[in-house]
Amino acid sequence: MRQCYFCTNNIKTIDYKNVDLLKRFLDPFSRIMPSKQTGVCTKHQRKLARAIKNARIISLLPFVTH
Repeated sequence: MRQCYFCTNNIKTIDYKNVDLLKRFLDPFSRIMPSKQTGVCTKHQRKLARAIKNARIISLLPFVTH
């Protein structure tokens, strides 16, 4: 089983302004990838999803790409 990226690197908070980090967890259509695919633990998956949604609202990330 994969180790959680955030637990391994001792990252406590997931900042919605860190777009490069958030893009790693999006698929080519800008959808949030499931934790089974990325290996992120449940706690950090929830924080990651909230950070991605916040970044989308203030137009740092797109909602959809074609």
